[in-house]
Amino acid sequence: MSDAVARLNAALEGRYAIERELGEGGMATVYLAKDLKHERKVALKVLKPELAAVVGAERFLAEIKTTANLTHPHILPLFDSGEADGFLFYVMPHIEGESLRERIDREKQLSVEDSVAVTQRIANALDYAHEHGVIHRDIKPGNILLSEQGEPLVADFGIALAVAQAGGGRLTETGLSLGTPHYMSPEQATGDQTVGAATDIYALGCVLYQMLVGEPPYTGSTAQAVLGKIIAGRLASATEQRASVPANVDAAIRKALEKLPADRFKGAQDFASALGDPGFRHGELAATASAGGAWRSRAILGWSVAAALAIFSISTFAGPEPTLRVGRFAIAAEDGTPFTGFANILPDGSGMMYVAPGPSGETMLWIRRWHETTGTPIRGTEGASDVRPSVSPDGLEVAFSAGFPGPLRIAPLLGGSVRTIADLAYGGGVWTTDGETLYFCDGDIGISSVSPGGGEATQLLVQADSNYVPLSLLEGDEVLLVRHYAAAAAAQSHIQALRLETGEVTTLVEGSSPATVTPSGQLVFGTVDGAIMGAPFDARALAVTGAPALIIEGLATNPQFHTASTLSRDGSLLYLPGTSAAELTPVWVERGGRVSIIDPNWRFAGAQVNSSLALSPDGRFLAIVLVDGTADLWIKELDEGPRSRFTFEGAVNRRPSWSDDGETVFFLSNSAGQVLAGGAQEALWSRPADGSRAPELVLDAAQTFNEAFLAPGGEWLIFRVGTTTASGGSGDSDIYATPVGVDTAFPVEVDTTETVLVNSDFQDWQPAISPDGRWLAYVSDESGRMEVYVRPFPDSQTARSQVSVDGGTEPLWSPDGSELFYRGTTQYVAASVVTEPAFSVRDRRDLFPVGQFMAGAGHPMYDVHPDGDRFVMLLEGATVPTALVLVQNFFEELKRLVPN
Repeated sequence: MSDAVARLNAALEGRYAIERELGEGGMATVYLAKDLKHERKVALKVLKPELAAVVGAERFLAEIKTTANLTHPHILPLFDSGEADGFLFYVMPHIEGESLRERIDREKQLSVEDSVAVTQRIANALDYAHEHGVIHRDIKPGNILLSEQGEPLVADFGIALAVAQAGGGRLTETGLSLGTPHYMSPEQATGDQTVGAATDIYALGCVLYQMLVGEPPYTGSTAQAVLGKIIAGRLASATEQRASVPANVDAAIRKALEKLPADRFKGAQDFASALGDPGFRHGELAATASAGGAWRSRAILGWSVAAALAIFSISTFAGPEPTLRVGRFAIAAEDGTPFTGFANILPDGSGMMYVAPGPSGETMLWIRRWHETTGTPIRGTEGASDVRPSVSPDGLEVAFSAGFPGPLRIAPLLGGSVRTIADLAYGGGVWTTDGETLYFCDGDIGISSVSPGGGEATQLLVQADSNYVPLSLLEGDEVLLVRHYAAAAAAQSHIQALRLETGEVTTLVEGSSPATVTPSGQLVFGTVDGAIMGAPFDARALAVTGAPALIIEGLATNPQFHTASTLSRDGSLLYLPGTSAAELTPVWVERGGRVSIIDPNWRFAGAQVNSSLALSPDGRFLAIVLVDGTADLWIKELDEGPRSRFTFEGAVNRRPSWSDDGETVFFLSNSAGQVLAGGAQEALWSRPADGSRAPELVLDAAQTFNEAFLAPGGEWLIFRVGTTTASGGSGDSDIYATPVGVDTAFPVEVDTTETVLVNSDFQDWQPAISPDGRWLAYVSDESGRMEVYVRPFPDSQTARSQVSVDGGTEPLWSPDGSELFYRGTTQYVAASVVTEPAFSVRDRRDLFPVGQFMAGAGHPMYDVHPDGDRFVMLLEGATVPTALVLVQNFFEELKRLVPN
C-alpha cells in the first residue's frame, strides 16, 4: 500500500476505505473506495498536490457546491467532497463499465447509430447544466463513462469550473491547463477565460467526430500543433472520411465546430435535434422553438428525434404576463402494441420507467428517455411489478417489488448488485428527499419504513380490515400522504395525511392514488373511476380549502383502483388513456406479458362475450362465444382473416373445443327441437369446423352439462355437471368421464354414477386432460379457496397433487405437457411439472398480471397457442391505448383550473 493511500485511509477512517488506485488524470488520481455508511462502491478522486496547493481547500470546496446539486440521468452526481490531511477530494459513484475513451480505443470507430445516441444523451445533460448556469469546460471521451447498460454519464461535471474559479488565475504555476487540447474550443485555445455553453457544444462535436471517424477533428505531433489547427485549420467532412455518415449528422458536426461561438448551435439540445432531423443542413435549425427560454426545455426539443412521438396539441394560456406553454405529446409503444401496465415518470422529468418483457421473456423495469424510441432494461429487475417503482432522489437507484406482493428490492440504475431490503411489499414505495428512508406498503397492507441500505423495517400504520398505500411526502418529509381503503371496498378510498412524528392521521378527501401537493399549493389526486382531480390545499393546516375540480378523465385504472398517472417535480404529467370493462379486445399475450392486438377492427362490448374461447390445434382459428339476443359460436381466422357465425339453433351455444385433427368443433347447446334425456337443457354437440354438416348430438345425460369435451386421443369424453360459484363456499359440481371408440354410436348415453373422476362435497370443476392423456388437472375449493389439483387419469382415485399454492383457477396444459398454466390471485402462472416416477411440481413462475384480462366464469377464458409461447386472451378496456400522454408544464394548466 502506497504512503498516499495509507495517509488517505487514516484521514478518512470511518467514512471511506480505499481499496486500490483506478487511474490518474490531468487533475486528479482516482481510487476505488467503499462508502462505509451506505455500503457501496465509490470513486474517490484526489486533486494533484500541486494543483491543490494553488487552488486552496476553502475556495475549492466553496466553488464545488455550485455543481453538487446537478441532478440528471446522464450526469454522474457528486456524492461528497472535503479536505483530509492536506488532500482535496471529491466522491462520485463507481460505474461498473468503461469510459468512452476505452471503447473508442478498443473499437476504433463506433456505429453511426450508437455515436448519435450517445451524443444526444450527453447533449441533454449539457443543456440541463447550461440552463443551471454550469459549463463543464472539459468534455472529452475520458470524461464520459458508459454503464454496463451502455448509458453514457458525464463525469467530473463542473470540477474544471471549481478549479478555475478557485485558483484559475494562478493555474499556469502548476503547469496544468483546463481542457484537453484535441477537444478545446478556439476560444479556449486562445486563452479566453470567458467561455460559455458554446465551448461544451464544440467539445461534444469533437467527441462525436472521433466516434465516427476514429480520431479527433484536429490532430498533430504536439499540443501546440493541435491548438494551431483548432484556431486556423480547415475541418475535414465526417462524410468524406466515412461515407456512411448521414448528411445531416455531418452538417450538425460542422455547425458545432464553427470557429466563432456565435455560429454554433444556440443550445446543446439544438445540436441533439439536428442529429435526429434527416433534413437538417448546415445553418438551419431542425427544431427551434419557443416563446420564452423556459419553453425550450431539454425534453421538448428532443421530440423531433423520436418518430414514435406525435404531438397532440400545444396551447398557450393568454394573460397579461407571458406564461409557459403546456404541451401534450403521445408516446407510442416501441412496436405499436398496447400499453397494458402503468409507466412512471422519472424524478427529473427526462423520461419514464415502465415494466415490459426483458430478453428472457420475464418482465423487468425499463427506462426510456423522451427523445428515444426504444427503452433500456435495468439489469436485476426481473419479475418487477409495475405498481409504483420508485427512483431515488439522486437518480441512481430504483426501489420495486418483485411481484405484487413480493420482496422489496433496490437496483442501481448504473449497474451493480441488487439488494433485498424487505421480505414483502406492494410496490416500490416513497423515498425521503435525502434518500435515507423508504416508506412502503408492507405485507400487512400497512405502512412501514426501512433504510435503503437494509435493516429492520418499522411499521408505522396498520388497521384491521383496512389497506394503506404510501403516495408522497410533503412539509420537509414530515407528512406522508397515504391512500386508505377498506379491504372489502377498494372502490371507496380516501387520501389521508400521516404526521410521521406524532402518528396523527387526517382524512383530506375521497380519492385514490396517485396524490401529491404541488409547489403552488394544489392537492392533485386520482379517483377510483379513472380521473385526475385538483383542489386548493393548505399544507400547514393539512386541509383542502376548496371544492375539487376535474382536471382529466378517462384514465386507466388497475384492479386496485390505482389511476394510471404520475406527476414529476418539474411539473410533467404522464398518464395512460382510459380503459374499462365496457369493451373487450382479443389479443396475443407473450409469456413476458407483451400484448399485441389480433385484429384492430375486431373488438366487442363486454356483454357480448360469454363462456369461453378455444384455439384450433394449428393455431389458425379461434372459436369464441358472442351474445346478440342468443349466445352463438363464431369462428375467426387469425389474425385478420374473416369471421363467421357457426351455430344457429337454440338460445345458448357455448364452451367450444376442437378435435385433435382440427376437423370438428364440440360445444354445449340447448338446441331447439332436440329431446334430451331427463329433460336436460344442455348437452354436448359436434359439427365439422367448415360447417359442411348440421350439428350432431354427442353426449346425452339426465343432467345439464356445464363443461364437456373430447379428451386428447379421442378415447374419452370428459364432462362436468352441477353448479359452481367462482368465489367458492356454495354449489356442488363433479367431474366425470366415459370411454368412446371409433365404433361408438352417437349420442352416447351415460349414467353419471358409473363414470366418476372427482366427486366430493365441494366444487370440482374446470377439468383439463394432459396432451399425453395421463393426467387430469382441475379446480376445487376443498381447502376453503379455489386451488388447482392434478390426479392420474383415468385412475383418478389413486393419487392427488396440489399445483397452485396461493389460489388458482383456469388450468391449461402446455402443448408438450411439461407445464401447467393457471390464473393465480394476481399473476398468470406457469408450473413446470415432471411425471416420472410420479407427478410433481418442479417450480412455479409468474408470467404477467391477471388484472387486465377477462377471467373465466366456470371455464378458462384464454387458450395456449401451439408454440407454447403465447396465449390468446381478451383485454378489458373501452379503448386499447397504444400511446401514453405526456403533459409538459402541467403546473401552468393546474394553476388555471385550480386557483389557490
